[in-house]
Amino acid sequence: MKYYWYIFCKSDLLLQTHEDGTFSIPYEENPPIDVKPWTTIHEVTAPDGSQVKAYAIDAPSPMHAMCPLRQSYYKLPHDQYLTAGKCYELLYWDANTKYCGVCGSPMKLDTPISKRCTECGKEVWPQLATAVIVLIHRGEEVLLVRARNFRGDFYGLVAGFVETGETLEEAVRREVREETGIEIENIRYFASQPWPYPSGLMVGFHADYVSGEIHLQHSELSSGGWFNKHNLPKLPERLSIARQLLIDWNPDLR
Repeated sequence: MKYYWYIFCKSDLLLQTHEDGTFSIPYEENPPIDVKPWTTIHEVTAPDGSQVKAYAIDAPSPMHAMCPLRQSYYKLPHDQYLTAGKCYELLYWDANTKYCGVCGSPMKLDTPISKRCTECGKEVWPQLATAVIVLIHRGEEVLLVRARNFRGDFYGLVAGFVETGETLEEAVRREVREETGIEIENIRYFASQPWPYPSGLMVGFHADYVSGEIHLQHSELSSGGWFNKHNLPKLPERLSIARQLLIDWNPDLR
């Protein structure tokens, strides 16, 4: 049987290069890169139902192209990009759960998505960090902000992690209040998105401005303000739910 092989060196994904300049995931019976005796090969349930296996290598392959996971969005079909993200999350989880957090003994795979301690029997599953992200509307304008941890010069949306005991809507209100000082209403769900950098789930919302002046939380944000469709700054990449929220507001941004 042939499998799609998702092979990572750290966060770089191995791709097969074709003469026409396109890329694909290796589709073969056997691993395209030699597997070490200690390597764990994971069987992964792909979103599109394809047969998938994944494993990590210690060094890049000189015979294949290596592509950062984020950039694979622009090289692979969307379903394969999503599968690559799931594979990376499982490999990241595997690498960070080698030992039991209760007794310190080795953990062993029990199912494709769970581990069991070899001594005390504690079970663990991959954990997701849930975050909310919101596009705030004020008439014809929207609020855009630049986070200090952004690697580029683009502006994005107010976002943050959900805290214990919060609903998603409560997290949206809190993050907006903490980061900008303004009040919002009419919070409405837009969509969610896996965000495997390394193990996140982004939940997107629209909301409407109610009151307050912008007072940025400078430990998190370096700048921000209200923008209309005619004076937009550089925006997030197409792969992000932030860009999808902006497209929902202004389809010309596709």
